[in-house]
Amino acid sequence: MNIQLYHILHVFALIILTAQTYMAFANPAPENRKRTMMITGIATLLLLVSGGALVAKMGFSWGSGWIVVKLVCWLGFTALAGLAYRKPQLRGRLSFIGLVVVLIALVMVYIKPF
Repeated sequence: MNIQLYHILHVFALIILTAQTYMAFANPAPENRKRTMMITGIATLLLLVSGGALVAKMGFSWGSGWIVVKLVCWLGFTALAGLAYRKPQLRGRLSFIGLVVVLIALVMVYIKPF
């Protein structure tokens, strides 16, 4: 597949994952949980697959420090939607953590410090 398609799929999945996670923060009603968790699960899988394809197509090493940091950010952000339903009293802190994680992942794309 074309590298631009992987870029588009990666950014699209990130937007969907972020939107659904913050929707869970805004309205952690139990009746929304199943649908939100399905959508975030699919989006996180697309994010991982398209990101992995980009790493392979662009010739980067999986051991690069910035890729490891991005994988940790991916794991942390993926867990936030589930935590919003389990701990609704922590929504403010979790949403701030989500912003920091997304910012770190974004910085790793453009700076690549390692």
